[in-house]
Amino acid sequence: MSDILDQAVTELNQKLVGSAFDGVAKFSITDEGSVIIDADGARISDEEADVTLSATAEVFQEIMEGDQNPTSAFMTGKLSVDGDMGMAMKLAGLLS
Repeated sequence: MSDILDQAVTELNQKLVGSAFDGVAKFSITDEGSVIIDADGARISDEEADVTLSATAEVFQEIMEGDQNPTSAFMTGKLSVDGDMGMAMKLAGLLS
């Protein structure tokens, strides 16, 4: 397994504590793999999702550390979104 994906799962699960995320989202990290987020938390997986957010490992790490706003990353083309935009916005709110 990728250290980046393992770290992403740990950080996402910490951010999701106490939240009620009611969809299925996927972070697709270039050259690393994918992380699924749903009501059960975050895990390494490449299953179907309501929304897929794709970025490089560097951009993803910046978002996780709070150095990059997810909405700004999307607006500048650093983050692409495929699927339910409302779900992506809800997820961005949890990560900010």
